[in-house]
Amino acid sequence: MRNIILWAVTVLVLAVVNFMVFQKEQVLAHGRTVLLRLAPVDPRSLMQGDYMVLRYEIAPSVAKDRLENTGRIVVALDDNQVASFVRLYHGEPLPPDQHPLLYRNRDGLRLGAESFFFQEGDAALYEQAEYGELKVAPTGESVLVGLRDAQFQPLGSREMNP
Repeated sequence: MRNIILWAVTVLVLAVVNFMVFQKEQVLAHGRTVLLRLAPVDPRSLMQGDYMVLRYEIAPSVAKDRLENTGRIVVALDDNQVASFVRLYHGEPLPPDQHPLLYRNRDGLRLGAESFFFQEGDAALYEQAEYGELKVAPTGESVLVGLRDAQFQPLGSREMNP
């Protein structure tokens, strides 16, 4: 009986993990590209070996005192796909130029990934990052796919940072 329970739990865990991977793959394949301007930082204090902590400039625009722990904001995209905060999202239909974006309010507003990993020795390449490039699903879920410079050009190799 213990073996059956062990196998059932193992299959369930594998199914859940594979479903989560499938969801992220769907966001990558069908999500809208959204660029979030990175907050000004001192790259030397952010670099910790092979990753960089990300902070987004849009985060302070949202009034933190009225946010729930998890929710969505509405962002509008300019011609370069750069997002700007519009308002909190409450499930209402949005015009075509506005999109929901999932947030988490834990010790500050969290939008998407909070760190970006890269190959050791490539820190100088990513110091010029101005934007975080996210793929965003219609539900507001996002996946960080890379960083871009001030001219909106991708930095680094897409094979390393899908």
